[in-house]
Amino acid sequence: MSTSIRAGATLASLQIRPALDAVDNRILLCHALGLSRVSLITQSERTLTEDEAQRLSALVARRAAGEPVAYIVGQREFFGLPFAVSDAVLIPRPDTELLVELALARLPQGAAVLDMGTGSGAIAVALAHNRPDAAVSALDVSPAALDVARRNAAANGARVEFLASDWYQAVQQRVFGMIVSNPPYIASGDRHLSEGDLRFEPAGALTDHADGLSALRTIVAGAPAHLAPHAWLLMEHGYDQADAVRALLHAAGYADVQSWRDLAGIERVTGGRRPA
Repeated sequence: MSTSIRAGATLASLQIRPALDAVDNRILLCHALGLSRVSLITQSERTLTEDEAQRLSALVARRAAGEPVAYIVGQREFFGLPFAVSDAVLIPRPDTELLVELALARLPQGAAVLDMGTGSGAIAVALAHNRPDAAVSALDVSPAALDVARRNAAANGARVEFLASDWYQAVQQRVFGMIVSNPPYIASGDRHLSEGDLRFEPAGALTDHADGLSALRTIVAGAPAHLAPHAWLLMEHGYDQADAVRALLHAAGYADVQSWRDLAGIERVTGGRRPA
């Protein structure tokens, strides 16, 4: 598939552009033509109209220039649910599903849970969707991100309270049965910020503009005032930060401190429980 696609070509005859992933090509083709994956197969002899060819060419050109597919089509699946995304929020990633799985396994019945730095709302909405008994609250400092998160909660039928807040500022004296977070944890100047999809994602959601641990320090330090006794604090972090995050939790007196590995075998989530 080239960035110049001819009208009249059949779907079956389109050649995959080598520079693009086969899955990316399929997603863009389905989006441009308004087809499902099944329809793409059953309508393989369908020919492209002039408008469809131009629309598909434009989408492929954007992807070839590096723009993330999720931003191009405006959606990404996370934990089996569809999430709208824009350049105001991070693109939900499969690695973060580990955080949701750990939270679901440890969240007491009927407990209140707080998602800090919610972005698209992926974590909070996934928790609320799977645990309607829980009282889920989510905060973010970005009004644009909160707009996206609210739309995602409504679209997925999830009951979530959204708060505009600079970390714990808006929760005041409230206490939760769990706190979860996927905060900015990439250090300022890290080369990954100028590579791949990260080039297009909001910098403030990726980096703390410091050593990569400042947001995690803030969360760890403030959590005891907002956690019920024995309640869990669970945080996603960078591939090389598990030791440092465990040290933060140990120093603050958390119990049962441990890290969990993602599907790639990387220590991706670390947590501990507030002591009684």
